[in-house]
Amino acid sequence: MWSNSGSAFIGCDASYEEAAAVLFGAPFDGTTSFRPGARFGPHAIRSDAFGIETYSPYQNRDLTELRLHDVGDLELPFGNADAALSAIEVHTRKLLGDGKTPVLLGGEHLVTLGALRAVHAAHPGLHVVQFDAHADLRDDYLGEKLSHACVMRRAWELLGDGAVHQFGIRSGEQAEFAFAAAHTELHPFAFDGLSDTVRALGDTPVYFTLDLDVLDPSAFPGTGTPEPGGVAFRELLQAVLALGPLNIVAFDLTELSPPYDPTGASTAAACKILRELLLLTIRK
Repeated sequence: MWSNSGSAFIGCDASYEEAAAVLFGAPFDGTTSFRPGARFGPHAIRSDAFGIETYSPYQNRDLTELRLHDVGDLELPFGNADAALSAIEVHTRKLLGDGKTPVLLGGEHLVTLGALRAVHAAHPGLHVVQFDAHADLRDDYLGEKLSHACVMRRAWELLGDGAVHQFGIRSGEQAEFAFAAAHTELHPFAFDGLSDTVRALGDTPVYFTLDLDVLDPSAFPGTGTPEPGGVAFRELLQAVLALGPLNIVAFDLTELSPPYDPTGASTAAACKILRELLLLTIRK
Protein backbone atom coordinates (compact mmCIF):
# COMPACT_ATOMS: atom_id res chain seq x y z
CA MET A 1 0.00 0.00 0.00
CA TRP A 2 2.99 2.30 0.54
CA SER A 3 5.33 3.57 -2.14
CA ASN A 4 8.65 5.13 -1.16
CA SER A 5 11.35 6.11 -3.62
CA GLY A 6 13.92 6.11 -0.83
CA SER A 7 13.81 9.87 -0.21
CA ALA A 8 12.31 11.47 2.86
CA PHE A 9 11.63 15.02 3.97
CA ILE A 10 14.62 16.63 5.69
CA GLY A 11 14.96 15.90 9.39
CA CYS A 12 12.67 12.86 9.25
CA ASP A 13 15.36 10.48 10.48
CA ALA A 14 13.62 8.83 13.43
CA SER A 15 12.27 5.32 13.19
CA TYR A 16 8.53 4.84 13.03
CA GLU A 17 8.50 3.42 16.55
CA GLU A 18 10.22 6.43 18.14
CA ALA A 19 8.61 9.14 16.01
CA ALA A 20 6.19 11.66 17.51
CA ALA A 21 4.87 12.63 14.07
CA VAL A 22 4.65 10.72 10.80
CA LEU A 23 4.53 12.30 7.36
CA PHE A 24 2.74 10.52 4.54
CA GLY A 25 1.80 11.48 1.01
CA ALA A 26 -1.58 11.18 -0.69
CA PRO A 27 -0.72 11.70 -4.39
CA PHE A 28 -4.28 12.00 -5.66
CA ASP A 29 -5.77 14.57 -8.07
CA GLY A 30 -8.69 12.64 -9.51
CA THR A 31 -11.27 15.42 -8.98
CA THR A 32 -9.15 18.44 -9.90
CA SER A 33 -11.48 20.88 -11.60
CA PHE A 34 -8.94 22.81 -13.69
CA ARG A 35 -5.28 21.75 -14.11
CA PRO A 36 -4.19 18.30 -12.87
CA GLY A 37 -0.74 17.62 -11.45
CA ALA A 38 -1.10 17.83 -7.66
CA ARG A 39 -0.39 14.10 -7.45
CA PHE A 40 3.27 15.02 -8.00
CA GLY A 41 3.33 17.36 -4.99
CA PRO A 42 4.54 14.96 -2.26
CA HIS A 43 7.45 13.67 -4.34
CA ALA A 44 8.52 17.21 -5.29
CA ILE A 45 8.45 18.35 -1.66
CA ARG A 46 10.70 15.50 -0.63
CA SER A 47 13.08 15.96 -3.56
CA ASP A 48 13.46 19.73 -3.19
CA ALA A 49 13.55 19.85 0.61
CA PHE A 50 17.31 19.43 0.51
CA GLY A 51 17.51 22.96 -0.86
CA ILE A 52 16.50 24.38 2.53
CA GLU A 53 17.94 24.02 6.02
CA THR A 54 16.53 22.02 8.91
CA TYR A 55 17.03 25.13 11.09
CA SER A 56 14.40 27.87 11.25
CA PRO A 57 15.65 31.38 12.07
CA TYR A 58 11.99 32.36 12.47
CA GLN A 59 11.52 30.05 15.46
CA ASN A 60 15.13 29.35 16.49
CA ARG A 61 14.40 25.66 16.34
CA ASP A 62 15.74 22.80 14.23
CA LEU A 63 13.97 19.78 12.79
CA THR A 64 16.77 17.61 14.20
CA GLU A 65 15.42 18.40 17.66
CA LEU A 66 12.21 16.52 16.84
CA ARG A 67 11.34 12.86 16.34
CA LEU A 68 9.93 12.70 12.80
CA HIS A 69 9.39 9.85 10.36
CA ASP A 70 8.40 9.97 6.69
CA VAL A 71 6.63 6.75 5.74
CA GLY A 72 6.28 7.58 2.03
CA ASP A 73 3.23 7.80 -0.23
CA LEU A 74 0.05 5.82 -0.19
CA GLU A 75 -0.63 3.98 -3.44
CA LEU A 76 -4.08 5.28 -4.34
CA PRO A 77 -6.58 4.35 -7.07
CA PHE A 78 -6.64 7.53 -9.15
CA GLY A 79 -10.02 6.83 -10.70
CA ASN A 80 -11.90 6.21 -7.45
CA ALA A 81 -12.17 9.13 -5.02
CA ASP A 82 -14.16 7.15 -2.46
CA ALA A 83 -11.59 4.35 -2.34
CA ALA A 84 -8.74 6.85 -2.12
CA LEU A 85 -10.39 8.61 0.82
CA SER A 86 -11.01 5.28 2.55
CA ALA A 87 -7.34 4.35 2.24
CA ILE A 88 -6.27 7.71 3.66
CA GLU A 89 -8.72 7.33 6.54
CA VAL A 90 -7.54 3.83 7.38
CA HIS A 91 -3.90 4.83 7.53
CA THR A 92 -4.60 8.02 9.47
CA ARG A 93 -6.48 5.92 12.02
CA LYS A 94 -3.45 3.65 12.32
CA LEU A 95 -1.13 6.58 12.96
CA LEU A 96 -3.45 7.97 15.61
CA GLY A 97 -3.80 4.54 17.18
CA ASP A 98 -0.02 4.29 17.36
CA GLY A 99 0.17 7.65 19.13
CA LYS A 100 1.56 9.58 16.16
CA THR A 101 0.62 13.04 14.90
CA PRO A 102 -0.43 12.60 11.26
CA VAL A 103 1.04 15.02 8.70
CA LEU A 104 -0.55 14.64 5.27
CA LEU A 105 1.07 15.86 2.04
CA GLY A 106 -1.33 16.26 -0.88
CA GLY A 107 -2.41 15.88 -3.56
CA GLU A 108 -5.57 17.82 -4.23
CA HIS A 109 -7.56 19.25 -1.34
CA LEU A 110 -10.12 16.44 -1.29
CA VAL A 111 -7.53 14.21 0.40
CA THR A 112 -8.10 16.23 3.58
CA LEU A 113 -11.48 14.57 4.02
CA GLY A 114 -10.01 11.09 4.48
CA ALA A 115 -7.66 12.23 7.23
CA LEU A 116 -10.30 14.47 8.80
CA ARG A 117 -12.72 11.57 9.20
CA ALA A 118 -10.14 9.64 11.20
CA VAL A 119 -9.04 12.61 13.31
CA HIS A 120 -12.65 13.55 14.05
CA ALA A 121 -13.35 10.03 15.33
CA ALA A 122 -10.34 10.27 17.65
CA HIS A 123 -10.91 13.84 18.86
CA PRO A 124 -14.49 14.76 19.81
CA GLY A 125 -15.15 18.47 19.52
CA LEU A 126 -12.64 18.85 16.70
CA HIS A 127 -12.47 22.15 14.79
CA VAL A 128 -10.87 22.86 11.41
CA VAL A 129 -8.79 25.90 10.54
CA GLN A 130 -8.45 26.32 6.77
CA PHE A 131 -6.15 28.63 4.81
CA ASP A 132 -7.30 28.67 1.17
CA ALA A 133 -8.16 30.79 -1.84
CA HIS A 134 -11.42 28.89 -2.38
CA ALA A 135 -14.36 28.36 -0.07
CA ASP A 136 -14.75 24.69 -1.13
CA LEU A 137 -18.32 24.76 0.21
CA ARG A 138 -20.25 23.54 -2.84
CA ASP A 139 -22.64 20.73 -2.08
CA ASP A 140 -21.58 19.09 -5.33
CA TYR A 141 -19.44 19.89 -8.35
CA LEU A 142 -20.91 18.72 -11.66
CA GLY A 143 -23.02 16.28 -9.67
CA GLU A 144 -20.11 14.88 -7.62
CA LYS A 145 -20.13 15.34 -3.86
CA LEU A 146 -16.55 14.07 -3.52
CA SER A 147 -14.60 16.90 -5.15
CA HIS A 148 -11.89 19.28 -4.05
CA ALA A 149 -14.52 21.99 -4.60
CA CYS A 150 -16.71 20.38 -1.90
CA VAL A 151 -14.22 19.31 0.75
CA MET A 152 -15.15 21.96 3.33
CA ARG A 153 -18.86 21.25 2.85
CA ARG A 154 -18.14 17.62 3.72
CA ALA A 155 -16.05 18.83 6.68
CA TRP A 156 -18.99 20.92 7.91
CA GLU A 157 -21.25 17.87 7.68
CA LEU A 158 -18.87 16.10 10.06
CA LEU A 159 -18.22 18.93 12.50
CA GLY A 160 -21.32 21.14 12.44
CA ASP A 161 -21.93 24.87 12.65
CA GLY A 162 -19.14 27.11 13.90
CA ALA A 163 -16.42 24.46 13.74
CA VAL A 164 -14.95 25.38 10.34
CA HIS A 165 -12.76 28.51 10.36
CA GLN A 166 -11.80 29.77 6.90
CA PHE A 167 -9.14 32.36 6.07
CA GLY A 168 -7.88 33.89 2.85
CA ILE A 169 -10.99 32.95 0.88
CA ARG A 170 -11.38 35.00 -2.29
CA SER A 171 -13.23 32.69 -4.67
CA GLY A 172 -16.47 30.75 -4.72
CA GLU A 173 -20.05 30.78 -5.87
CA GLN A 174 -22.41 33.31 -4.31
CA ALA A 175 -24.23 30.40 -2.70
CA GLU A 176 -21.01 29.30 -0.98
CA PHE A 177 -20.54 32.69 0.66
CA ALA A 178 -24.16 32.67 1.75
CA PHE A 179 -23.71 29.20 3.20
CA ALA A 180 -20.58 30.33 5.04
CA ALA A 181 -22.40 33.30 6.55
CA ALA A 182 -24.86 30.88 8.13
CA HIS A 183 -22.64 27.94 9.03
CA THR A 184 -18.87 28.66 9.09
CA GLU A 185 -16.54 31.41 10.22
CA LEU A 186 -15.25 32.86 6.94
CA HIS A 187 -12.62 35.61 6.77
CA PRO A 188 -12.19 36.76 3.18
CA PHE A 189 -9.02 37.76 1.35
CA ALA A 190 -6.44 37.56 4.14
CA PHE A 191 -5.98 36.62 7.82
CA ASP A 192 -7.96 39.33 9.59
CA GLY A 193 -9.46 37.89 12.77
CA LEU A 194 -6.99 35.02 13.06
CA SER A 195 -5.70 36.05 16.48
CA ASP A 196 -9.26 36.21 17.81
CA THR A 197 -9.99 32.73 16.48
CA VAL A 198 -6.80 31.34 18.04
CA ARG A 199 -7.71 32.81 21.43
CA ALA A 200 -11.28 31.56 21.22
CA LEU A 201 -10.27 28.00 20.35
CA GLY A 202 -7.95 27.66 23.35
CA ASP A 203 -7.16 23.97 23.94
CA THR A 204 -9.81 22.73 21.49
CA PRO A 205 -8.38 20.02 19.20
CA VAL A 206 -7.74 21.50 15.76
CA TYR A 207 -7.12 20.02 12.33
CA PHE A 208 -5.22 22.57 10.24
CA THR A 209 -5.53 22.35 6.46
CA LEU A 210 -3.41 24.53 4.19
CA ASP A 211 -4.34 24.80 0.53
CA LEU A 212 -1.25 26.49 -0.83
CA ASP A 213 -3.23 28.40 -3.43
CA VAL A 214 -4.00 30.85 -0.61
CA LEU A 215 -0.74 32.40 -1.84
CA ASP A 216 -0.95 34.82 -4.72
CA PRO A 217 0.00 33.11 -8.01
CA SER A 218 2.74 35.70 -8.50
CA ALA A 219 4.44 34.05 -5.50
CA PHE A 220 3.08 30.54 -6.01
CA PRO A 221 2.25 29.69 -9.64
CA GLY A 222 2.63 25.96 -9.08
CA THR A 223 -0.97 25.10 -8.36
CA GLY A 224 -3.91 23.75 -10.31
CA THR A 225 -6.39 26.56 -9.66
CA PRO A 226 -4.43 29.83 -9.40
CA GLU A 227 -6.51 32.68 -8.02
CA PRO A 228 -5.16 36.28 -8.25
CA GLY A 229 -5.45 38.50 -5.20
CA GLY A 230 -3.79 36.21 -2.69
CA VAL A 231 -1.37 36.77 0.15
CA ALA A 232 2.40 37.08 -0.04
CA PHE A 233 4.72 34.43 1.37
CA ARG A 234 5.63 36.53 4.40
CA GLU A 235 1.94 37.05 5.20
CA LEU A 236 1.35 33.30 5.08
CA LEU A 237 4.41 32.62 7.20
CA GLN A 238 3.31 35.12 9.85
CA ALA A 239 -0.18 33.60 9.89
CA VAL A 240 1.24 30.10 10.30
CA LEU A 241 3.43 31.23 13.19
CA ALA A 242 0.37 32.83 14.80
CA LEU A 243 -1.16 29.34 15.08
CA GLY A 244 1.37 28.41 17.76
CA PRO A 245 -1.02 28.47 20.73
CA LEU A 246 -3.49 26.11 19.02
CA ASN A 247 -3.80 22.44 19.93
CA ILE A 248 -3.14 21.16 16.39
CA VAL A 249 -3.59 17.39 16.46
CA ALA A 250 -3.03 16.86 12.71
CA PHE A 251 -2.38 18.98 9.64
CA ASP A 252 -1.94 18.86 5.90
CA LEU A 253 -0.54 20.79 2.93
CA THR A 254 -2.33 20.42 -0.38
CA GLU A 255 -2.56 21.63 -3.99
CA LEU A 256 1.11 22.04 -4.87
CA SER A 257 1.20 21.17 -8.59
CA PRO A 258 4.89 21.23 -9.57
CA PRO A 259 4.46 20.98 -13.37
CA TYR A 260 3.15 24.55 -13.46
CA ASP A 261 6.26 26.07 -11.88
CA PRO A 262 9.40 24.69 -13.55
CA THR A 263 11.52 27.18 -11.57
CA GLY A 264 10.87 25.18 -8.39
CA ALA A 265 10.01 28.33 -6.43
CA SER A 266 6.54 27.05 -5.51
CA THR A 267 7.94 23.77 -4.22
CA ALA A 268 10.56 25.64 -2.19
CA ALA A 269 7.79 27.69 -0.60
CA ALA A 270 5.88 24.53 0.27
CA CYS A 271 9.00 22.99 1.82
CA LYS A 272 9.67 26.03 3.97
CA ILE A 273 6.10 26.27 5.21
CA LEU A 274 6.10 22.55 6.02
CA ARG A 275 9.29 22.98 8.04
CA GLU A 276 7.74 25.82 10.02
CA LEU A 277 4.53 23.87 10.68
CA LEU A 278 6.45 20.85 11.92
CA LEU A 279 8.53 22.98 14.28
CA LEU A 280 5.43 24.83 15.45
CA THR A 281 3.17 21.86 16.15
CA ILE A 282 5.32 18.82 16.97
CA ARG A 283 6.67 18.61 20.49
CA LYS A 284 10.08 17.24 21.34
